[in-house]
Amino acid sequence: MSTRGINTAAVRALHDERIDWRFKGMPSEAFGSTVGEFLAQRPKLHEAGFVGPLLVLDDAALRHNLQTMADWCAQHGLQLAPHGKTTMAPQLFELQLANGSWGITAATLSQLRVYRAFGVDRILLANQLLDPSGLAWLADELDAHPEFEFSCFVDSVRGVQLMSEALARHGASRQVDVLVELGSDGARTGARTIAEAREIADRVLENPMLRLVGVGGYEGALGHDVSEGALSVVDGYMGRMRELVAELAEAGHFSGLDEVIVTCGGSAYFDQVAQAFTEPWPAGLPVVPVLRSGGYLLHDDGFYRVRSPFSREHRLTGEERPFHPAMRVWAQVTSRPEEGLALLTMGRRDVSFDQDLPEPQVIRGADGEIRELAAGSCEVTSLADQHAFLTVRGADLQIGDWMGFGLSHPCTVFDKWALIPVVDGDTVIDLVRTFF
Repeated sequence: MSTRGINTAAVRALHDERIDWRFKGMPSEAFGSTVGEFLAQRPKLHEAGFVGPLLVLDDAALRHNLQTMADWCAQHGLQLAPHGKTTMAPQLFELQLANGSWGITAATLSQLRVYRAFGVDRILLANQLLDPSGLAWLADELDAHPEFEFSCFVDSVRGVQLMSEALARHGASRQVDVLVELGSDGARTGARTIAEAREIADRVLENPMLRLVGVGGYEGALGHDVSEGALSVVDGYMGRMRELVAELAEAGHFSGLDEVIVTCGGSAYFDQVAQAFTEPWPAGLPVVPVLRSGGYLLHDDGFYRVRSPFSREHRLTGEERPFHPAMRVWAQVTSRPEEGLALLTMGRRDVSFDQDLPEPQVIRGADGEIRELAAGSCEVTSLADQHAFLTVRGADLQIGDWMGFGLSHPCTVFDKWALIPVVDGDTVIDLVRTFF
């Protein structure tokens, strides 16, 4: 294992998988070849027989985003456990870990099992794990692999009881590390008050099956925009997290720990989380501040283009945005049934639509040249299952032309694709396998 935290041999073995009809968009000429054999041909995206719609990733943007986030976290003294649910791609986990990530975050037991299949050895489950079968599997995994570091959230006394009973019935020998989750009224999970969180922590300390290792939360559910009001709510929540950590430390709840994990941070407000996490902690408390941002790797041309802290800073200072959008979908114009309307081979089964619709960016005509589209010359107005409705206001679109679209909200893009080309210019240099 050459990259810390993941089994690189298992990741490399993905290149031994054979390409076939299971993977939409792949060239039929590649069917029967392994991924590695196909890549060895240095295929060209627009010449190798790929069919649309097709999601592709830009290698330069991916590597830029990896390095930018790693540098920023290092400068601020923060650890990063990126949320793997964004991509569910072990090849990208490997890149994140190689660029200094502390671990990988999961949200569900099924995601956790994927991570472990590829040897990810430090996993933070930012959720409760109460399912008896899941806890039995976890106990066996912890017992069989002493190097495996796992922690999850607890947000109720009842949850502590259920975890303890399931682990005891199964005969678990290793304690499960837990973090008390602090929530907020009207938000998602998490204890609603500091007093309630303190009671949960007390119950964990009394429980021989569990070990209290820190405090967790999620600020992203508290704000839906970047208005001053939303930013103020996030700041207030981070203040409450700090208050809870201080109270638990003063009560001796973290005595004897070499590390106290304090974790928060999605992809929209991680700058405010960083500010709260880098203020002084109680003297002698060995806090490990962990961000869980996952969207930074792909960024986008919509949701995070507006909400990312770096994008907001760009609007204020005029400096170049540190993150670059790494996703593009190619789709073909197949119908011009009436004036001002085009239909393309791209729909809800292929792209995200929960936040913003795809953004038309470039066109590739019959001559093969790729040209930028003028702003406002066309717009995706709706999506059907397999069609995009494009209002045309001035763009010269012909049936058979290909268009490249920027996408919004990466978390709801990758789950639609099992094998994704990574391109350097027009050359396909990798195929990323996902496991949703």
